[in-house]
Amino acid sequence: MGSNTPSSDLSHPESTSPLITLTNPTPAELPKIFTLSHPKWGPALTLQDYLDREAYLTTVPLSKNGGITHWLLTLAAAPESERPILASCESIKKRAFYTTPTGEVREGVAHGVASVFTDPKYRGKGYASRMMSDLGKRLKDWQGGEEKKVVFSVLYSDIGKGFYAKHGWAPFQSSHVAWTPAESSGERAKGVKTIGYHELAELCAVDERLLKERLAKLAKADGGRKRHVSLAPELDQLLWHMMREDFMTKHIFGKTPDVRGAVWGEKGKRVWAVWTRGYYGGLEKTEGNTLHVLRVVVEDEEHTSEDDLVEGFKAIVTIARAEAKEWRSHDVQMWNPTSTVRKLVEKSGVEYEFVERDKESIASLMWYGEEPAEDVDWVANEKYAWC
Repeated sequence: MGSNTPSSDLSHPESTSPLITLTNPTPAELPKIFTLSHPKWGPALTLQDYLDREAYLTTVPLSKNGGITHWLLTLAAAPESERPILASCESIKKRAFYTTPTGEVREGVAHGVASVFTDPKYRGKGYASRMMSDLGKRLKDWQGGEEKKVVFSVLYSDIGKGFYAKHGWAPFQSSHVAWTPAESSGERAKGVKTIGYHELAELCAVDERLLKERLAKLAKADGGRKRHVSLAPELDQLLWHMMREDFMTKHIFGKTPDVRGAVWGEKGKRVWAVWTRGYYGGLEKTEGNTLHVLRVVVEDEEHTSEDDLVEGFKAIVTIARAEAKEWRSHDVQMWNPTSTVRKLVEKSGVEYEFVERDKESIASLMWYGEEPAEDVDWVANEKYAWC
């Protein structure tokens, strides 16, 4: 007996069809998925280099050992060798902090969603919507456990605020400070040092401690009314960015950078920033290249003079701008500065632009707790959390 489903439905089924499923692609399907997305996200690399990069990124800290999960929307009954790629994406498991109604800071699991893509020939049929609807529910229990539950997931929309909000990812603050690249004067301000790989572990440990203390203070200040949450600014998270950067710079420039940030001041009263270079335009379209400040930390703003902090911050920005110039970046961007850092920006005397984003890189969060999204405060909503 034949199927009652018209054959046309098997090639382009309705997005609500029970024939469709969200599953994990096979190793043979992954190169097909990456090939489809190469024109959008990999124009700075050849197709083969882009395929190699995506494979490499499954082996780096944060992603390795099952840290990254690839997702595929396809026909449930189709043979694996013939399954259509209706839509695809990936998620990365991350450590997260959150406050309880009693003000306690706990650690949980979060997922960063990225690379949401639909083949042009399948667009306009609601497949991306179906995938995100199914994915939001699936991630609620994905890779969590009794001790560390999944508390939220995040993504960064490049198509405005509406689409993902409709599927449960509420838009949060999405702004940045931008500086232009500038040649180095050759003289470095007193007290500032560059950061390389070897300094990151100690700085990340301090950052995590300070961030937990900040979350506890926020919870105490509002009596536990809000849930204050953050992704952990851990070493593996930063290494994910920097090893991705290394792959890109090695293929574009034939070398990798030594300077990954800068720190000013004595231990206990430091200010530092770490950064990464992103390339979407390569050397031919530098407007697609950005030096992204991943994280800015003021170690002890209460007991460090503002004049000193301004001096140190200016020295750090000067190094970042020089690095951007050397590495063919169009600009330097720092996402969602705190009120303290915003003052340092304004008082540093370095010309800048403040941008409120309304379409690209919209930070969005799906909360898996009982509270509404408006009762969630995303702390340290900076570029390090992006994937």
